[in-house]
Parts: sequence; structure tokens; C-alpha cells
Amino acid sequence: MAYEVTNGPKCILSGFGGSPSIWVYNDGDAHGTVDGTDYFTDAKELGMKVGDLVFVQLTSDYTTTLHSVSAVDADGNGTISAAVLA
Repeated sequence: MAYEVTNGPKCILSGFGGSPSIWVYNDGDAHGTVDGTDYFTDAKELGMKVGDLVFVQLTSDYTTTLHSVSAVDADGNGTISAAVLA
């Protein structure tokens, strides 16, 4: 599958005071697919920023993983990476 702007991530908590925003993205694409470079083609337009947190929930089985925005390029595309919890 491919990303569709009509089903983009939703910001559920806007960051303030330098803290990251928190987003939720529900889709049928596998978590590894969502981690693909430039997957979110409208990240800049949505307001996603490097360091924001993204909960990705797979709609087929509701498996949820935590990611962070690792890049937003000049074209407005966004890339997320699996979060490393320590």
C-alpha cells in the first residue's frame, strides 16, 4: 500500500516549550513500510517536526509501535524511525 493524504497522521498533542508534538497514525501499512524514507508526503504541511513522536497502529490487528520523526525534507516529505526506548 502507499500513503494517502486523506488518511494522514493526526496531532493529538501539540508540543509547547520545546517539547515534541504527539501524533497517531492508523493504517494498514506494515510498520516497516511506514518507516520508509519520505513516507509521509505532506509532513511539513501537517506541521510535523523532527523529534515529534508518532504512534503507528496497524488496523488489521491493532499492533501499535512508537516512532519519532527523523527528517522533514525541503519538499515537505517526512520520514519516521522506530523509537529506541532506554
